[in-house]
Amino acid sequence: MPRDPNSLEEDNVNPFADPKKKQKDLVAWEENLKRREREIKQREEALTRAGVTIEEKNWPPVFPIIHHDISKEIPIHAQKLQYLAFASWLGVKIFFLAIIYALLGCPLSYVLWYRPLYRAMRYPNGIPGFRTDSALKFGWFFLFYMIHICFCILAAIAPPIVFHGKSLTGILAAIDTFSDHVLVGIFYLIGFAFFCLETLISLWVLQKVYMYFRGQK
Repeated sequence: MPRDPNSLEEDNVNPFADPKKKQKDLVAWEENLKRREREIKQREEALTRAGVTIEEKNWPPVFPIIHHDISKEIPIHAQKLQYLAFASWLGVKIFFLAIIYALLGCPLSYVLWYRPLYRAMRYPNGIPGFRTDSALKFGWFFLFYMIHICFCILAAIAPPIVFHGKSLTGILAAIDTFSDHVLVGIFYLIGFAFFCLETLISLWVLQKVYMYFRGQK
């Protein structure tokens, strides 16, 4: 007797009609997953043996974009200094073309001077007891950190010869603003104070890093 093509068959309705096939597919999927995990682990071990450090992005915690772990990778006696440099890197961004600085200033400062210092001071491959002390990385840091300090000094002064208008909250811009808007002038003075604070902290960090660098030689 021919089957009714419109009738519902049990094989089509029940998704577990062939449990052996389902089990076989599941086992194959698990084996494939385990094989990929083994391959990834083998590649990581090969990179470790070759001296290549795999840096897991972990900062900022909300949206990790860089690798940063002072407590684990920096020697204990140098962690305070590294934290000071970290605070200096974050810097004072108030009243300084916030959008441009956030988009360009932070990434550039991280690449140009903070990351070289971090890599120069950390344990190589995360192994305690060994140091890199790369003179090249320290030299790179000193060069661009001096540029950073010079910029902070110029921003604190904001001379009209260099900076036209009032985009930076330096003391000269604050004095000029006071004549028209006292409240705005007060905010400019606050920005000037922050730039001065950043300059002092940066000079202190520079001195400490230099003493640390000389002490390792």
